[in-house]
Parts: sequence; structure tokens; C-alpha cells
Amino acid sequence: MKLLKNKKVTSMIAMLLLLSFVASMLAVPNVNAQTRDRTTYPFVDAVPLTAGVGQPVLINAGLINQLNDVNDGWNVTVTITDPDGKVETYTQKTWSTGTAGRHFTPMKEGEYILKCTFERTEYRSVWYAASESEEVILTVTGQWKPMYPGHNLPSEYWSRPVDSQLREWWSIMGSWLVNKRANLYAPYNEGPESAHILWRMPIGDTLGGLAGGENWQYGFQIGDAYEGKFAGSIIVAGNLYYNRFVSNSPTQTIVAVNLHTGKVLWEKSYDFGGGRVAHGQILTFNNYNSHGVWAYIWMASGTNWFALEPATGDLKYNMTNVPSGTIYFGPNGELLKYSLQSYNGVVHLLQWNSTYVVNNGTRSGTADAWGSNVQGRTYDATRLGYDVNVSTGIVGTAASMGNLLVAFPCDRIICGNYSAAGVTLSAISLDPENVGYPLFNRRQWPAPAEWQDLTTSGSQSGFCAFSQEDKVAIIWTKENRVNYAFSLENGRYLWKTEPQIYADSWAGATANSSPEKLIAYNKLYEAGPGGVVYCYDITTGERLWTYEATDRYTESYIRENWWLGPIAITDGKIYLGHREHSPSEPKPRGGPFICLDAETGDLVWEINGAFRQTMWGGRGIVGDSIIATMDTYDQQIYAIGKGPSEVTVSTPDIAVTAGTPFVIRGTIMDLSPGTKDDVIQMRFPKGVPAVSDASMSEWMLHVYKQFDRPMDTKGVEIEIWAWGPNGEEVHIGNTVSDADGRFSYTYIPTIEGDYEIFAYFLGSKSYYQSYAKTEMTVMAAPQVSEVGTPTYVWYIVGALIAIIAIVAVNMLITLRKK
Repeated sequence: MKLLKNKKVTSMIAMLLLLSFVASMLAVPNVNAQTRDRTTYPFVDAVPLTAGVGQPVLINAGLINQLNDVNDGWNVTVTITDPDGKVETYTQKTWSTGTAGRHFTPMKEGEYILKCTFERTEYRSVWYAASESEEVILTVTGQWKPMYPGHNLPSEYWSRPVDSQLREWWSIMGSWLVNKRANLYAPYNEGPESAHILWRMPIGDTLGGLAGGENWQYGFQIGDAYEGKFAGSIIVAGNLYYNRFVSNSPTQTIVAVNLHTGKVLWEKSYDFGGGRVAHGQILTFNNYNSHGVWAYIWMASGTNWFALEPATGDLKYNMTNVPSGTIYFGPNGELLKYSLQSYNGVVHLLQWNSTYVVNNGTRSGTADAWGSNVQGRTYDATRLGYDVNVSTGIVGTAASMGNLLVAFPCDRIICGNYSAAGVTLSAISLDPENVGYPLFNRRQWPAPAEWQDLTTSGSQSGFCAFSQEDKVAIIWTKENRVNYAFSLENGRYLWKTEPQIYADSWAGATANSSPEKLIAYNKLYEAGPGGVVYCYDITTGERLWTYEATDRYTESYIRENWWLGPIAITDGKIYLGHREHSPSEPKPRGGPFICLDAETGDLVWEINGAFRQTMWGGRGIVGDSIIATMDTYDQQIYAIGKGPSEVTVSTPDIAVTAGTPFVIRGTIMDLSPGTKDDVIQMRFPKGVPAVSDASMSEWMLHVYKQFDRPMDTKGVEIEIWAWGPNGEEVHIGNTVSDADGRFSYTYIPTIEGDYEIFAYFLGSKSYYQSYAKTEMTVMAAPQVSEVGTPTYVWYIVGALIAIIAIVAVNMLITLRKK
């Protein structure tokens, strides 16, 4: 049955039904009333029909009779009689298809009897007769019926699109949809565990790296200094989208790059809007006819927003008069904005919803609301976009609530202010069942005496981090370098931290898109100009650990530490990179990019002299378990992540003899997209060797940045196995490749026959696994026959002995005569 999607279709069907009824009136005598109840056809079913104890079973039940509207349904009753005769009953309303499902978990072995009953009901002036379904037997045994086995996470290099059946991969396929000012937590990724580079490409608008010659000490401009060169970059479904030019360039172009391959998908300039990426969107939609997600790249120019198709860059639709404010994502990916306004002396809460805009200000629930049929349309975002406008009951003006600090959709918004006098906080519910209700109102905390001499205005002090999970807000005060925590549950003061290193007083609190603080895993993390990473317990404020990014070569100027900025936190790891506000020339060499264990603060890996970050030009971002970042040392974009590898193996081309040693040889190479670059291939004509995780950072500097070849580079372990002529698998041994990617192993076969030789690389933190196979033959050793001594030889030997004896006797007689 084709489900009805809107009132026009419903009306059309109704008209057809009316015409059909009129036609029937012409064919049969007029009947003033229904003469009998319409027959009904109930059913019940179980999936699976044979299940195990404790195994969830889907019970489908309903009525196979037509309904006329998507909101209609039949009320049916299902009875379940267990093996001991105990009866369980439930009633439910079906969907418009006449069916409904419910999970049931049997806890006894034996037969369960299922039945569906329907009571006599009037529907649209027609009576439907009561009825019962046939009984269905659900058999429960001690063994579960097999379920779909699922799929392992990838052990080989992977890319998009990922087949929808590989559901388990969801945990490593995160996107980065917006320049995250409030937090940098990026779940749904496997955080890179080494500095391995997948690919690089020029950012594209200027030359990069060292100028050279008479300008020996200078590099080409890096697009920091408020120019936003890489700012606003996002990752949507495995693709990187970035702005090719700085923010003040008269020409603007968006570039789309496959994050897994480094290939440019499209590059477009637009004659409308600002031509710069603002944010991404992945929007979930489920209705009776359609289920799935829609993705958009949003380009913003003032109050005009343009939705682009991520695969092509084509314009889908645009919105005008979009209200100001911070973007939040609703439970289905809706773009939401919040504001407070005063009406008649009472504060009202307003919610702007992007899906409400394109659905013409209604909640019809059609796919149009999710942009599936909006090609080329323009919508007035202010006129159509507000789906919540409720009174909070709070008397006063919106300004009296302070600033709208943060919103947690479907939970609460937090308002308040911070000054030398203290802190005021309020919370208003966003729970759909209780939206607009004040959770706490103007909760005040008087400032301690120490605040009287602090700077409480500007961008370097104030609210700087919020956590919905922990219900905590953090305030930073720059002169005394202390964090203060407040509860978002009730607005009360919680704790403060010990003072941090003096240089952290230069750290920003809320001024830019590069926060120094982030909250994840029930901890507060912080890093800034002082070069110290701090980790605090979010409940108590206790300092759990610190990590100091020490400058080994006095290139920095802050207590021999490197100025650090957090980049992202994911998969139990926190990534940080060197940056500074206004770098001098020549740039300090060896700026670190580090990865720490978020629980312990232990160093996971570091690379010194790569992936140097910016203050204003954008930070590294992570998606699909790959970090994409601009490097201000050479103006390249780098992708950091686990790469593909390739093993080769060879044996002698001719048969060898059993018991004779021979050498198994092979290579293990890095097959990442970046190794196919023309310059890389000229430097490594035989390919780029795969190296150990411990050697990776120095090796990447050599391969991609032309640093000196490291002398202590180690290879990776290779396992060698054989499938012998007797049908047994034999582990021949393990070996380690060298810095050129070559490996060898000497083997002495003992059994003749045909062999298959396998070389396995089981993977590492830098590479996915690979293997290779070859064949060889072992011949039997030649037999050495035992040949006897001929008889005539013994005759000759005997004769010689006799002669010698006679000579000796004669000599003795002669001597005696004398």
C-alpha cells in the first residue's frame, strides 16, 4: 500500500473513493445503512519461530484491512500463553499499514501459543467485525537461533563508501561538522597512534616553505594573523572541505578532498555568498516512506546561508535572514539556534530550527523538511524558522539573564555573566516535555577578594569550557591562572584549581576558535603558552597529571617550553601542536606535535618539526580516524593515519635439494597515497619502505620534508610460513626488514615436494596488514652407494706383505752370520 504523504494526496484519494461510491450507487439499489459488519483478518507472527531461552523475539500482529491515513491504526490485543499455561496480554495500536511489532523475550523452554484478537470497531462510519487470528506456536529451546555474525573492524586500508551492512564500523567513521569553539571532543574515531602520513598536498593559494636566497631567514606567509587560512575546515563522511584562500581574499573557492586517498573531488568558486565553508550537516530523517540521512555543506555570507551537495558542490537551496547566534545540532542533526526575548515584561525562550524553515514553518514530517526536494529554493529563515517561542515565567528583561552561554539541545540552556562582583547563572529547560521551565534562576556567587584585582573583561578571562555530561562550567581568570568550576545542575560553585605556569596568563578564554581547554572522559584538559598540559578531575578539581613539552634546542622563548594548543581528543588520546600568536622569522625549528594518553598523560608519540599549527588560521581536525591538518612550516595539508602496506616474497626459481639451505627474500613497502607523489617517487624510485613505529616520526620527516635520512631506522617484523607437501602449515621463522624495506631468512627444508611460502606482515600502529605468497620445489637428495674393495686388491696387498716378510727374514739371517 502506498502511504499517504500529505493532505492533498489524502483529498485526492477521498475524491476517488467518493466517485467510486457514486458509481456504485448507479449500479445497485440505494442502501440507507450498513447491512453487515465488514470482515476482518487479524494475524500474529513471531521472528524467529524457533528461538532460544533469553533470545529476543519480534512479535508482529495486526489486521490485514486497509486504513486511509498515515495517522490511523487498529487496536489489537495479543495473548501469549507460556509452556506452563501462564497468559500474558498486551494491547497496541498498529501503524497505518495495519501492522505493529513488539519485542518479547521468552525465558522458558517449550511452546508458547500466540494469538491476536480484534474487537468490533467503527472506522470512518464503517463497522469492522470482531475476530481472532489463528494460533501460532513459538518454540523455545536451550539454544539460540543464529543471528547475523557481524563484521570486524577493518584490518586492511579502507575508504568510503562503506557498505551499509558493515554496521560495526560506525565507531571509526566520525565527522567534524563545525569549528568547535566549545569543545574539541571528537568521538567515533580510532585516533592515529603514530605520525604516519597518508598524503600531503599544497593548500593552494600561495607558495610555501622557506623563501631562500637573500630572504634566507623568511618563509612564505602562513595565513595566520587573523586571515583564517585553514579555518572553518570540516570533514563530512570521509571528505575534507576547506577554503583555499584567506578570509579577506576577493576570490573564494571551496575544495573537496577524499580524506582516504588525497584526491581532489571538486573545487568551485561561487558568484553568490562568501564562498567559504561555514559548517557541515548530517541530518537523520525517518518517516513512513523514507529512512536515512542527508548531508550538506553550508556556505555562509552574512545572514544568507547556502546548502551545497557534498558530492558535487552544487547548490541545493538557500536560506535568507538567518538569525545570529551559535549553531547547535539537534537530536536528528537539525541546525538550532537559541535566544531570549522579552514580551510584556516576561522572558521568552526562542528556538530556531533549520528543518522548520524548509518545511514552510510546519511539522508535517515530510522529507521536504530534510531538504530532499528543495532544489533551487529560497527560504526566509526568520519568518519560517522558529518552532519554539514559550514563556519562561521569569519576570524581567532578557538582558537581565546575562549572556546566553551555552545550549544543550533537549536538555537546557545556560545563561549568566561573570564580573569582579561574582558569577550569576541561570538554566532553562529544553526538554520537549518541559521546554521553557526555569531549572534555576539567577543563582549568584559572590566573588572572592582575589577577584577585585583581576581583569574580568575582554577575551582572556571568563567562561571557557562546558560539559553537558558532567554538568560543569569552567571560568578562567588570567592573572592568577586559576580555573573555577560551577555546577550546571544548580548553578553553585564547585571548586578551583591550583595556579598554572605564569605564561598561561596569555592564554585565550573565549576569544577565538582555538580554545586552550576541553572536557572529556570526566576530566578537564588544558594547554597553552606555558607549554604544560594539565589534566584535572572534573568532579573535584584535583590535578591528576601534567606533561611538559620541553624544547630541546632553545628555539622557544617560554621557560624552554613550546607553546601548545589542543587540537582534538578522541579514542582515549589527546593531540596537541605547537602554535603562537605572532611567530617571528625565522620560525622556531622543531615545533612539536604530540599525542598523549588521555588517562595517564604518558607520551604515545611525537614528531618534532611537522604539523605546526596556527592561532587564527585553523587547527587540525579529525574524521574517519584520520587527522587532517595544515602545516605552517611548508604550507601543505597533511593527512595523518594508518596506511596500506605491500609485502613481496621470492624463493629460488630452480628446485633445491632437501637438506640444502636457501634464502627467502622479500620487501615490505608503504603504499600510502602520498608515496605516489612525483617528487616522492623520484627520491624513492624503488618505493618507500615501511618502517617501525619507533622510527616513524624521523622517517616521515625524511620522506615528506627532506630531512636527513635517519641512521637508526628500523624495519618491521615479518612472519614466514610454509604450506608443506604433507599438508601441514609450518612456521618457518620471523625476521625484521631493514631501512630499505628488504628482508631475508635462511631455511633448510627436510622434506621433498612442492611448497607454498607465505610472508605475513601483521600490521602495526602505522600500517595495516598485508601478505604475499610464492611457490618452490624441494628435490630428494642423491643417494650415495657403498662400493666394496675388489678381491684382486686384497691379493696384491697379501703378496706385498709376504714379500716384506721374506725380505725381513733374510736380513735377519744375514745379520746373524756376521
